Amino acid sequence: MQRLQLLIAALVTAAGVTLAVPVLAGRPVPVLAADIPVAVRARLAPVIDDASVSTRVQGNSFVARREVFEYLIDHPVFATHVTRAVRSARYRIWQTPSGLMLDDGWGAVGAIEVVYGAPGVRVIYAKGEYQQTLLPNIRGQAVVTLDWTSTTGPDGKHMIAPAVGAFVKLDSRLFSVASALASSVAAAKAEKEASRLVRVFEKTTRALNDNPAAVLETLRQRPDTPQRELEEFARVVLSAPAATARSTAR
Repeated sequence: MQRLQLLIAALVTAAGVTLAVPVLAGRPVPVLAADIPVAVRARLAPVIDDASVSTRVQGNSFVARREVFEYLIDHPVFATHVTRAVRSARYRIWQTPSGLMLDDGWGAVGAIEVVYGAPGVRVIYAKGEYQQTLLPNIRGQAVVTLDWTSTTGPDGKHMIAPAVGAFVKLDSRLFSVASALASSVAAAKAEKEASRLVRVFEKTTRALNDNPAAVLETLRQRPDTPQRELEEFARVVLSAPAATARSTAR
């Protein structure tokens, strides 16, 4: 009976993610910045040129100072302390001797590396797996693009408009067993993660806009918060102009 229940659950999951593919197929494809160095582009080419899945999510503009937003982007370990402190995400990133590791809190774990950065652009390489309960884990590599524009509205508030893209290349060994299912699951996961990351940006910056002192105090009370980054971040946040002291994005 238990085997039968697992089989039914697996079939339902397979059917659900397969139905998602036509929707995901219409998603815009990310585009790499033209000025990425040749060596970096060559390193990413095996993933991008042979991607099993690609997607791009354009987020809505939200109130945020560029300096605050970019500090979090450039300090990913500290940023996950902030997102957990304001309860906007379950992401956890930590430093290891070999580089950064990520656990998204929803089954995706792996190593990440920022391979390119320029004003308004970051490109990340990731290698890991999506751990599932009923189905085999899906292993692969990804190139994640993050770009944003910063503008000032008529009311003087600073606005950030982010976009997240992803190229995902699945482990070739999967294709001999269940390529369609693996691709469908990966497509759904890539779409969900890109959309979730955009929402995390908005929720985190909203909390900082609404009550920066409360967020900083919460971080100070967390024993594992990196102190050097906390003090740096506090200086950046508290230097915010009065025009961004409150967010109107509700």
